[in-house]
Amino acid sequence: MVKHSVGYRSRTRKLLRKNVREKGLAPLSRIIYPYKEGDKVSIVIDPSVHKGMPHRRYHGKVGTIIGRRGRAYIIKVNLGEKEKTLIVRPQHIRPLIT
Repeated sequence: MVKHSVGYRSRTRKLLRKNVREKGLAPLSRIIYPYKEGDKVSIVIDPSVHKGMPHRRYHGKVGTIIGRRGRAYIIKVNLGEKEKTLIVRPQHIRPLIT
């Protein structure tokens, strides 16, 4: 028997899938949105863009923007009692509307 693979996107068949009407690339307005330090964002993975994609465990989490690194943003996320730092491209984050 062959050992089953446990890669970066394993067990994401349902999680990282778009509905029929959402297929294709995301609108440009999501990429151009001007995030500032201290903004709250929600992490919603866009499966059509593989670059700068966070791990699936952060899908749906809320984080705070710390800064930028190239085109990506550095985001601080609480995972249980731990505080994690993620580097995520703007295709995978959305502004949190309060």
